[in-house]
Amino acid sequence: MDKDKAYQEKIDAQLDEMSARIDELKAKAQKAKAEAKIEYMEGLEALETKRNDLKARLKEIKERGKEASQDLKEGIETSLCDLKKAVESASEKFKSD
Repeated sequence: MDKDKAYQEKIDAQLDEMSARIDELKAKAQKAKAEAKIEYMEGLEALETKRNDLKARLKEIKERGKEASQDLKEGIETSLCDLKKAVESASEKFKSD
């Protein structure tokens, strides 16, 4: 397996993990009281936007293959880090409420 393919699979796996965590948070939001539910759902929409942006960037890297620039890869790493932080923050908020 070449280095680019391994990198793409690593990002795919991390993205799948974040998607599963977002789905868990959605389920918890559905059980929340009405006021909190609105706030949670707005936060989850922001998480989904970040996730979708990351998916689009990964798709672009896959389409470009070896031609994908280092800048694009660094952008994906930054987006993935931001998504992870946002999911962790949302998880902590659910725990505290």
